[in-house]
Amino acid sequence: MKQNQRWNRRQFSLGMGAAALAGFPAVHAQGDSPLVLGQSAALSGPAGQLGTQYQQGAKLCFDQYNAQGGRRPIELRTLDDGYEPERCAANTRKFIADDVFALFGYVGTPTSLAALPLATQARLPFFAPLTGAESLRQPFNRLVFHVRASYNDETALITRQLTNLHLRKIAVLHQNDAYGRAGLDGMTRALAEQQLAPVAQATVERNSVDVEAAVKTLVAAQPEAMVMVCTYAAAAAFIRAARKAGYGGTFYNLSFVGTQALADALGKEAAGVVVSQVVPSPFQTTRQITREFHEALKKDGKVQANYSSLEGYLAARVFTEGLRRAGDRPTRDALVTALEGISPQGVGGFALAYGAGSHAGSRFVEMSMLTGDGRIRV
Repeated sequence: MKQNQRWNRRQFSLGMGAAALAGFPAVHAQGDSPLVLGQSAALSGPAGQLGTQYQQGAKLCFDQYNAQGGRRPIELRTLDDGYEPERCAANTRKFIADDVFALFGYVGTPTSLAALPLATQARLPFFAPLTGAESLRQPFNRLVFHVRASYNDETALITRQLTNLHLRKIAVLHQNDAYGRAGLDGMTRALAEQQLAPVAQATVERNSVDVEAAVKTLVAAQPEAMVMVCTYAAAAAFIRAARKAGYGGTFYNLSFVGTQALADALGKEAAGVVVSQVVPSPFQTTRQITREFHEALKKDGKVQANYSSLEGYLAARVFTEGLRRAGDRPTRDALVTALEGISPQGVGGFALAYGAGSHAGSRFVEMSMLTGDGRIRV
């Protein structure tokens, strides 16, 4: 009997080893313990509101999912990286050592790029990073799924709106990192399609509000509009300083700026500032996904409705749909296959689709404008 027990244990160990080598971690297909998701995000520093709001929205959805019962619960484990790539890489190594089920909702381009090779090597699904950079989309990686539209989609719409308004002298302020370069590349590409080019460019360092040199450079070029590829703290500092220097043109921002945080930082000075958005307005309940979001908000009573929290909620909603399709005891590979089956009808009425060769998800983009009384119009 003891010999048989030893043999069975040996067979089990060999089977587990074979499963791991094949890339199918069978340990995650058993038991009722939580499915742990690792998230590295900025919860502190000049980008802290962006990460906090995204995380809060995601947790709203996961709490709803867990309350339904009948499935393995989801635990979202979030570590602060301060929007710094080195800290994000360290957080990712910890998640890998802890054998999390998947990586979810990383915030930012430079941080996500630091984590991606680690996730790929560990064969961890990397779901819904808060970035629209092409460097996270190409070349295709079967483990990476995007929910939001790309920065190329956003800059294309911004450029169309500017040229439709007959504004052709356009300057670009961009963060001096992978995020800023992605936005600059998108603007340069979109302007070139209109036989245009930026009239001036300037940079601001990540997690910095030192914009004095950038203001001098861009205001001197006398652009009709400025497109800003940075986060809310730098954007608010730049807008204030540029206006103080006499600039009277329009400011456009990509969605990653953090719309609510930018509106809060500018107060009355937010009037007329434009932001492109990759999710529907969180203040209107004409769509199923926003109705679901508001139901969750009512039950929670603490989370604020804003674009970042809705995007976090939507990302979690798509992830849980993938889990539902993956079966009662999902594996990582089953999750990837299930997500690839989500059709163009999307989730919660939000159009989104994946396939065996495309994980781009959505191309939804619309424009919004901030007002001086804290509202956001679309």
